[in-house]
Amino acid sequence: MSVSLVLVPLAFAALSAYQAARASADDEGRTVCHVGTRMVDERLLGHALADTGAQVVEDQGRLVARWQGVDATFARDDQGVWQVDLTGEVTPESAAQVVAAVDAAYAARVQQEVLARIRERAHTAGMAVELERVEEDRSVTLVLTVGAAG
Repeated sequence: MSVSLVLVPLAFAALSAYQAARASADDEGRTVCHVGTRMVDERLLGHALADTGAQVVEDQGRLVARWQGVDATFARDDQGVWQVDLTGEVTPESAAQVVAAVDAAYAARVQQEVLARIRERAHTAGMAVELERVEEDRSVTLVLTVGAAG
């Protein structure tokens, strides 16, 4: 007997719960777009930001990401979820696009973590990875053989 699992990064991204961007102005009159995210893991967020081409620094418990023309400051809310304020060449629409790109990169990183855990733990559940296939849409199909000694 075998079990098939399909992990689809776009499905993870589609579940995104980030809030619509809203804009305000800072003390210097710059537009600041505020966007909530669903991201929690700091390490995965740092990797996802780098995956999108951002230069990232940590500053007093915050992550500051810089792309050409856009700066983003990620800070945790009361529930530990990262919220982001974007400044620079940004509108509410472009802020949502930036966060969606980071969210998609984050989802891909989550998918990689899940795959690694499945591969590592399959043998303890009496299974072995029989087939692993990555599709063009970056979904991954794993077929695990039940009752196999890994």
